[in-house]
Amino acid sequence: MAEKDNEKMSREEAGRKGGEATSNNHGDEFYKENGEKGGEATSESHDKDFYEKIGKKGGEATSESHDKDFYEKIGKKGGKANSDGDNN
Repeated sequence: MAEKDNEKMSREEAGRKGGEATSNNHGDEFYKENGEKGGEATSESHDKDFYEKIGKKGGEATSESHDKDFYEKIGKKGGKANSDGDNN
C-alpha cells in the first residue's frame, strides 16, 4: 500500500519498512546490545512476582499449543545436554 493517490502508508507497512531498514543498517551485535539493555531495564523495574507471572503465562501458552510429544522431545534434549555437562 505504498503512497499512491495521496494515500498514506499503513502503520503496519511503515513498521515493516522501518524494521527492514534497521536490519539492513545494523548487525547482530546491535540487536544483542539492545536486548541486553532492555533486559537490564526490565529487571530493574520489575520484581520477582512479575517474572513468576510471565513465566506462568508463558508456560500455560506453551502447554496449550504443544502436545505430549513436544515435552518428551525437550525432556530428552535437556537430559542429554545435562549428561554431556552442558549447564544451560
